[in-house]
Parts: sequence; structure tokens; C-alpha cells
Amino acid sequence: MRALLTTLLLLFFPMTLHAQDSSLKVGDPAPDFEMQGSDGKTYKLSDFKGKQGFVIAWFPKAFTGGCTKQCESFRDQGKKLRVFDLAYFTASVDTAEQNKKFAESLHVDYPILSDPDRKAAQAFGVLRAPGGMANRITIYVDKDGKIAYIDNQVKAAADGENVAAKLAELGFAKSK
Repeated sequence: MRALLTTLLLLFFPMTLHAQDSSLKVGDPAPDFEMQGSDGKTYKLSDFKGKQGFVIAWFPKAFTGGCTKQCESFRDQGKKLRVFDLAYFTASVDTAEQNKKFAESLHVDYPILSDPDRKAAQAFGVLRAPGGMANRITIYVDKDGKIAYIDNQVKAAADGENVAAKLAELGFAKSK
């Protein structure tokens, strides 16, 4: 029994340790990604790097209480967010079809990104566990494609407002 437990720990613990070691930090290059938006477009790092910063606010699951509040907060704070020369998104590991329905139900004016294969969530270090949902984490990426800030203490209903304040604090460029 002890040998079995040891084998299981050796099999699973290194994966957990690796996931923790690969977490992004401020100053790191943003990982390459490609995700479908609720607007039907595909978004990837190369769309922004060298041109414009962006924010991705990850949430666990469409059509749930906190996630609804978080996405609504971005919709409601759009005027404050559009002051900055950047793109902003919310994102989950839900399918593109699910997030399209979610976006339509909330009447959001920004794309909700979908990562059903969980590759981007894993690369951004927000995946709870293999096959799991994303954690509620908001990631700020500057124009050069570097991580400018990671908010691990997101308050769903205030995330849009908090992002606008943090963008100002970080000195993100204003729209012209």
C-alpha cells in the first residue's frame, strides 16, 4: 500500500509542482494564445504585441453568479476602460457557443474569449487543475507583450472599475 501511495505521489506531485513553477510573474513575456471571441473573431498575442496592451479577466464558468457580476462590471465600466488604448476581455474555458450565448444574455460590448481546450488558461497559469475551470484572475499585458500586473484577489462585481483604476496607476497609454 505504501509503495502504491508513493507511486501515486510521484506521478501526480511533479505535475502540480510544475504548474506552480510555471506561473507568470510581472515582467514575464505574455504567453502566446489563440482564443475565439463571442464576437466570432479569433484573438491571439500577435494581434497586440508591439501595438496595444490588453487585459484578460479570467472567470470560472458562464451563467454563474460571480461570473455574471464580473462580466457585467466590465460592460458597466466600458466608458472608463475605453479611455485607455488597449483591448479588454473576459475569458473562460467554456465553449465559444456557450460564451456567445452568455455575452448576448448580458448585452456586453466587448468579446468574451473561450478556451475549451484549456491551453491558454494553462499558459497564463490560471487553470485550477488539468480539465478544470479557470481561477478568477485578471492579467494585464503591456504594449510590449509583457505581464504588467496580475490580480489574484479579484472582486467580481468591482473588477471593471478596479481594472480602470489599475490601468491608470500602471500608466497605460490613453486613447487618442
